[in-house]
Amino acid sequence: MDALKGYQQTYALRGAIELDLFTHIGSGAVTAAAIAERAGASERGVRILCDYLVTLGFLTKSPSGYGLSPDAALFLDRRSPVCLGTGSRHLAHDTMIASFRDVAGLVRAGGAAGSGTLAPDDPLWVEFAKWMAPLFRTQAKMLAPLVSRPGRADTVLDVAAGHGLFGLYVAKHNPEARIVAVDWAPVLEVARANAEAFGVADRYRTIPGSVFDVDLGTGYNVVLLPNFLHHFDAPTNIGLLRKLRAAMTPGGLVATVEFVPNDDRITPPVAAAFALTMLGTTPAGDAYTFAELDRMFREAGFGGSRQLPLPATPQRLILTKNGP
Repeated sequence: MDALKGYQQTYALRGAIELDLFTHIGSGAVTAAAIAERAGASERGVRILCDYLVTLGFLTKSPSGYGLSPDAALFLDRRSPVCLGTGSRHLAHDTMIASFRDVAGLVRAGGAAGSGTLAPDDPLWVEFAKWMAPLFRTQAKMLAPLVSRPGRADTVLDVAAGHGLFGLYVAKHNPEARIVAVDWAPVLEVARANAEAFGVADRYRTIPGSVFDVDLGTGYNVVLLPNFLHHFDAPTNIGLLRKLRAAMTPGGLVATVEFVPNDDRITPPVAAAFALTMLGTTPAGDAYTFAELDRMFREAGFGGSRQLPLPATPQRLILTKNGP
C-alpha cells in the first residue's frame, strides 16, 4: 500500500515546498491558521497537509503547534544556507514523473523511447541547472582540492557543465585555474551567471553544443565529468573518453562523479536505485559499477582508476590519469 500510494508523498512534499510551509513554520507560524494566512491557503488544507507531513517525519506536532524535524529545518527551510528545496522543481517535474507512468513498457523496451530527456536543447536541462545546484554544492566543494592545487596553471574542461559549480569551485580553490565549460547554449547562460556570482568570470570560457560534436581544443590538465556517463551505454562512453583523452595533456586527470552501486547492484540503496531513473529517462543509460567504469577508461586508453567517497552524499568520485 505504501509503495502504491508513493506518488502522494511526492506531490505532498512538492506542494509543501511550493507553499513554503517549512519556511513559514521555521519563522514562527506554527498553527494551521497562522500557516494558512502566510501561505494564502485554506486552514483545512494546511491542517491536513501538515498532519500528513508529520506522519512522514518532516514535521513534528505538539499542543502548541507544528515544528520542523531536524532534516526539514536544515534542508527545506529557505533561510537555511543548505536548503535543497529547489531540487523539487526538477526531481518532481511533471516531465520526470511522466517518464515512469509505464514502467512495464520501459522494461519491455529496455529504456526510454527516442532520446528520453537527452534531446538537444531540452528546456528541462536549463531548469536542472537553475534548481539542482544546491544538491551538488557539497560534491563540488569536496572535489576541487582533490583535482587542482592553488598556484598551478590548470586548464580545466567541465563536461556538460550545467550550473557550473564543479568547475567554479575549482576556480575558486585555485586562482590560477582556467575553466572551459561545454553544454547547450541556454544552459551555459546559467553557468555564466554563476561564474559572475563567484567572481571568476574572467577565467571562465564556454563552448556551446554537444560534447560529442564540438571541437574541444587541446591542453586540458583536468577534465570534470560530473553526472554524465550514466546517461549513455558503454560503447558511447568509451568513444567520448577517447575524444577527451585526445584533448588532454599527458598525465592529466579525469574526475568523474557518479552514483556507483556495488557489484551486487543492490547496495548501497540510493546508488543502486538510480539505475531505474536511467531506465525511465534514457534509451541506454545505467548506474555503472566501479569495475565497469574502470573498464571503460582502460578501453579508451587511460590508466587505472581509483574511487573515493564523497562523505554525506550518495555519490563517489572516480579519479583517472591519462597515462600509466
